[in-house]
Amino acid sequence: MNTETFARPELDDVETKDDPKLSVELKKLSKRLHRQVGQAIVDYNMIEEGDKVMVCLSGGKDSYSMLDILLNMQQRAPINFEIVAVNLDQKQPGFPEHILPEYLKARGVPFHIEEQDTYSIVKRLVPEGKTTCSLCSRLRRGNLYRVAEELGATKIALGHHRDDIIVTLLLNMFFGARMKGMPPKLVSDTGRHVVIRPLAYVAEPDLVRWAAHREFPIIPCNLCGSQENLQRVQVKAMINEWETKYPGRLENMFTAMSKVVPSHMMDRELFPFQTLKATGVPDTNGDIAFDEDESCAPQPQAQSSVITLRPR
Repeated sequence: MNTETFARPELDDVETKDDPKLSVELKKLSKRLHRQVGQAIVDYNMIEEGDKVMVCLSGGKDSYSMLDILLNMQQRAPINFEIVAVNLDQKQPGFPEHILPEYLKARGVPFHIEEQDTYSIVKRLVPEGKTTCSLCSRLRRGNLYRVAEELGATKIALGHHRDDIIVTLLLNMFFGARMKGMPPKLVSDTGRHVVIRPLAYVAEPDLVRWAAHREFPIIPCNLCGSQENLQRVQVKAMINEWETKYPGRLENMFTAMSKVVPSHMMDRELFPFQTLKATGVPDTNGDIAFDEDESCAPQPQAQSSVITLRPR
């Protein structure tokens, strides 16, 4: 199964009569999004014949975009699979309960709203000023796994994108002292579910543009979205600054995660360093691998950091 047959995007919905130039740009965006999602699905065999995919819908731009693209692809994919949208209503104060059901009914999407007051549990157990992410995630994950079993879902689709994956890698390196990211596909910690991330190849700015074009009824998360001092928020700001100064850096980091060379890392569980012996046979992964190392190459100079050295 190739990407082209799995993802043939519908372009009629991105036509605009008022601005032909904008129409062309939106067509390019639509093609790119569908191609990237299709490629991720094919590369990691995320969706198979007869699957029932539970699309976790939070009300944010990412999950809306994921559902939107999967619905388009479902109509054209060479395999048959079901989609059911699931939202966990955590009973946050002021949560607009009507928005998601109205949207999903209008699109004709089968859905389930699971009502669980995890908000009160988090607020009761987490001291004021402390981050709520860990407990909130565990409670949300447990409820979603249970719902997946009740609905007979074979795959659980989450809306994490490329930038989320890079940030997770850096967070684990900086604060967890381990080289661990957010895989496009994994088996849940219970061992009973397969979790997929169809947006794994998609850059966040493209999702922002797509959500604005599609006019999704975005629902802000007042529980975790308001925690501005989270390490994740700070790391995200850092990589965005990198991308502004050095365009393409994020894509290089992301690509590097799929091109790991165990012999040039330090994990003794992944490579037999202790028993390594000279073989007399040339090795393309040996020292010559560093000949292409660009870390010593001159870096583009930002105006704010240019230093001129003059001879005395």
